[in-house]
Amino acid sequence: MGGWNGTVEHLHIAPRSFLPMREMERIALVAGRGITGDRYSTGDGFYSDRPEEGRQVTLFEAETLEALLRDHRITLAPAEHRRNITVRGVPLNHLVGRRFRVGPVLLEGTRLSTPCRHIEQITGQEIFTVLLHRSGLHARILEGGEVTPGAAVTPE
Repeated sequence: MGGWNGTVEHLHIAPRSFLPMREMERIALVAGRGITGDRYSTGDGFYSDRPEEGRQVTLFEAETLEALLRDHRITLAPAEHRRNITVRGVPLNHLVGRRFRVGPVLLEGTRLSTPCRHIEQITGQEIFTVLLHRSGLHARILEGGEVTPGAAVTPE
């Protein structure tokens, strides 16, 4: 599936569940493990008691943030969607089972993210329903490396 090229707009990690996401200038993705310093690579994530190889990194579309504002008058900042990498121009819903690059890193989409009520608790906004089928992508890291904002996102 070609025909698209995207870019990384924002990078976020949280060292533990319930802590605000921290915007990063760069993140290190470790193959088979996760993002250095993030809650899921350290085992301190909300779902860490249910290990899943495909939850090593999460991605979210910047276009969804714009659609929330345009269609529902909901303002959601990139740090509030609780995903690690915010991308633009990337068809995340079509990348389940597919490999793609984020800068030098090789990822494989494993499943679509589903919103949880936890995001409503954190943001104080009723956004669960509007994020159904638009809540991002879970992926596993096949080849690690460092990612910075502006990095290209391309099909493999």
